[in-house]
Amino acid sequence: MALAHSPREALLWVLSDLEEKSFKLFKFHLRDRSLLERQPQLARGELEDLSPVDLASLLISLYGAQEAAKVVLRILKVMNLLELVDQLSHICLNDYREIYREHVRGLEERQEGGPCGSHSQLLLVARPSPESPESSALPVLEQELDSVSLQALFDPGERPYQAPPTVILQGSAGTGKTTLARKMVLDWATGTLYQGRFDYVFYVSCREVVLLQEGRLRQLLFWCCGDDQAPVDEMLREPERLLFILDGFDELQRPFAKGLKRLSPSSMEETLHSLIKREALSTSSLLITTRPLALPNLKPLLKQSHHIHILGFSEDERRRYFSSYFTDEEQARNAFDIVQGNDALYKSCQIPGICWVVCSWLKGQMEKGREISETPSNDTDIFMAYVSTFLPPSDNGGSSELTRHRVLRGLCSLAAEGIQHQRFMFEEADLRKHNLDGTRLGAFLSSMDYQEGFDIKKFYTFRHISFQEFFYAMSYLVKEDQSQLGKESHRKVNSLLDEEGQAGNEEMTLSTRFLLDISRKETSSNFELKFSLKISPSVQQDLKHFKEKMESIKCNRAWDLELSLYKSKIKNLVKGVQMSDVSFKMEHSNKKKSHGKNSFSVKTSLSNGWKEKQKRPCDNNIAKAQEKSSNGKGREAEE
Repeated sequence: MALAHSPREALLWVLSDLEEKSFKLFKFHLRDRSLLERQPQLARGELEDLSPVDLASLLISLYGAQEAAKVVLRILKVMNLLELVDQLSHICLNDYREIYREHVRGLEERQEGGPCGSHSQLLLVARPSPESPESSALPVLEQELDSVSLQALFDPGERPYQAPPTVILQGSAGTGKTTLARKMVLDWATGTLYQGRFDYVFYVSCREVVLLQEGRLRQLLFWCCGDDQAPVDEMLREPERLLFILDGFDELQRPFAKGLKRLSPSSMEETLHSLIKREALSTSSLLITTRPLALPNLKPLLKQSHHIHILGFSEDERRRYFSSYFTDEEQARNAFDIVQGNDALYKSCQIPGICWVVCSWLKGQMEKGREISETPSNDTDIFMAYVSTFLPPSDNGGSSELTRHRVLRGLCSLAAEGIQHQRFMFEEADLRKHNLDGTRLGAFLSSMDYQEGFDIKKFYTFRHISFQEFFYAMSYLVKEDQSQLGKESHRKVNSLLDEEGQAGNEEMTLSTRFLLDISRKETSSNFELKFSLKISPSVQQDLKHFKEKMESIKCNRAWDLELSLYKSKIKNLVKGVQMSDVSFKMEHSNKKKSHGKNSFSVKTSLSNGWKEKQKRPCDNNIAKAQEKSSNGKGREAEE
């Protein structure tokens, strides 16, 4: 076996090494359909007189060398020939790295929606770790902030650690954390990031992975590879060559929301916690994305950590984003003129997720031939404009109006049930329960096919967590039985106040921000006008009480920190991360599309970015950072 350098050679060696009796038994098992999985079954007559060399040639011609090796490995395990299993797995591992890279690259081809096709530049800054003296000594806006290099993110720097520091990428909803995390995996797979540093880079969606029935580490790796025959034992022999990217810690259990119904931690959640606490694979590298409001629950799990804050788009990038979103140049120019003429819109478009909402709303209005006369004054106005644009029309008689209200109530109740039970993925049965048809609500919901064994299940999620939070806030005000609305909203508002007061977070929940905006007279009047709903005097009183209480709690509003940091600090820094063809665009479509379980909204082009900019810290325009990159501290971006 020592002379075998490929699965083809190893396969021939293994079959030739079997004794006659074992070889006959091997051919007997080769006719077992369960061991072949989805590979073509061999007839008995095809196998009887074959020599080891002939059988190896047949298997390779039928299945390919790598798949043939997997079949042989399964049979050897059944025969309990574990030494041969170990040797064959070791030979196949080098080839499996390329198989896994191809798996990651293939996910790009199964995306929903199209890429925006521009160079989307995201601003990242390194912040002091919570345990450092400078973190507690100074307010956030007075702390020193440095731009960062993705390529140097996991370098040990001047002070090597026994275990690599955990990199925390934080940012409010919509700032680009998921987008950048997935692009890091893709750029590793295409050979432009961390070459020679990691053998495997695993992207783990905390939202999706908790659906797994089994929660062991091996199952996690099988899931990441999309292959229950992946050579995980070989992978685990060198944990220092592994990078895990855990995306969306805040979506695991919503532990910061103490007023909500807690679920018992799933076995997979416990496995993820063991990775974070360095109880498992302590020498592997780890990157975690999260919203700031989940940091109090994350900090106790951490040992050494580097913290990176993602701030969204630069000013120049906002214009480029509009040009990439609108295929019609005149539409792009008109839309950007509208945004530039409205301070609230222009400022909010620093957040990529909100920028997408604004572009989608403007395009929807333009396509319907409507004059855009609205002047949103805050983020809640922007979301209300979007929702009212894409709800079913209300101008074709009473029945259509009922449909519009029914869809709105359904979205609100679905969002509320999800957040109250820490759920962000819904089955079709959940949608039916709330009188929703997911195939007709592409503006608000996206679908994905999730594979469980041989079964495919369809799940729906809100387009972005910010939509679920928005509809959750609206659920306080939208109820089919309006006579019960005052009593119900009073109870809910008090519950939300208790939740915010007890949590002690630096940042309020996004739903609280939306509800706080609606409590203002101008926004509540806009709400009533857009959705033909009257907010009763008792509810108005509750909202006034809510507003007063929230002002006394004095926690940051979502997105305020990113906008404040940008204004006060970022103009003094070289611009952050340059990502080629990153898609923040979630296209509306009623077409049924197939998704891999780990599909993501990033499209990259390898063109000549590295050749053009030799001084960039890594290939493919993935990072364009200041040369003095802050001790190797890292950062990324989300959806």
